[in-house]
Amino acid sequence: MRILQVVSDTDRRGAQVFATDLQEALTARGHDIETVALVPGSAGGLGVDALAPRWPSTAGLRSLRARMARVDVTVAHGSTTGPACAIGGLGPGRPVVYRQISDSRFWAPTRIKRARVRATLARARFVVALSEFNRSELVEWIGVRPERIVVVPNGVPATRFSPATPAQRSAARAALGLPDVPVLLFAGALVPEKGADLAIRAVGSATDAHLVVAGTGRERERLERLADELAPGRVHFVGSTPDAAPLYHAADLLVLPSRGGDAMPAVLIEAGLCALAVVSTRIGAIPEVVVDGTTGYVVAPDDAEQLTGAVGQLLAQPATRATMGASAHERCIERYEITRVAEAWESVLRRAAGGA
Repeated sequence: MRILQVVSDTDRRGAQVFATDLQEALTARGHDIETVALVPGSAGGLGVDALAPRWPSTAGLRSLRARMARVDVTVAHGSTTGPACAIGGLGPGRPVVYRQISDSRFWAPTRIKRARVRATLARARFVVALSEFNRSELVEWIGVRPERIVVVPNGVPATRFSPATPAQRSAARAALGLPDVPVLLFAGALVPEKGADLAIRAVGSATDAHLVVAGTGRERERLERLADELAPGRVHFVGSTPDAAPLYHAADLLVLPSRGGDAMPAVLIEAGLCALAVVSTRIGAIPEVVVDGTTGYVVAPDDAEQLTGAVGQLLAQPATRATMGASAHERCIERYEITRVAEAWESVLRRAAGGA
């Protein structure tokens, strides 16, 4: 098949990185794939072309329509790609599959926003949801017909994320300037809904632990001030990196205190493939990835006391962390490794290209 993938920008974020990983996996299965972004990102680094310097753009839309006409099917990876591909796909011969990457209730809370999303998704031949939870939200909240939704989970290459050897662990910690103490990792955008402030509060209660904060966003200065207040010298802001594996290798535990908006964060799968236990929150499909009590702990959103308790419990129990990490690795290999996910995508795209 000839496949076009469209992402919102060239920054290395969840949906964008997944698109490039899926391109590699489907190319290995014999398909011809191109991935483009609507606009350049603020940080860049994805390594794909942008259609226009800004969006909406007449020239960018013209380029998108021309590219869509040359392929068998187009995949729109969430966000602004939905409306763009809905317009670009007008007319015969331009089937679109839309990948829903976020929490429907969080990002479309009003009737008007739901109507806009519903109109966009009506142009797609199929809508791919990341989990059964997200599928039910698309049906009940947005109003998408159930037969048009296919569930395909998020996926991550196990070739890039694997459990650390002792040498890798030592090297990763040395590179970050970390002492030989318990290390927590937060990986995500520095925006209120991701809950990095809660991770800082949790490490502030663990007197000997350090926290690595990986990501960029408008909250960084505020979070740095909070870290100086609650855990001076123990919170390390490292920005974004094209190779996140060493961050997981340096850590004992991933903390993702999401307040909302997440569907199935890839960082949970990356941590699992690296055999890390996770403390996260009951948002979107997170409880499907992190099995409470088996691969980590899932706590109530925005509950600092419960989050701190779960983190403290795992920091105090290295054997439990190791057992949970091993279970997480097995589960993520079985369910979320990109090769398996690409097989499911291939089936969806064949059906869409064939007019099913």
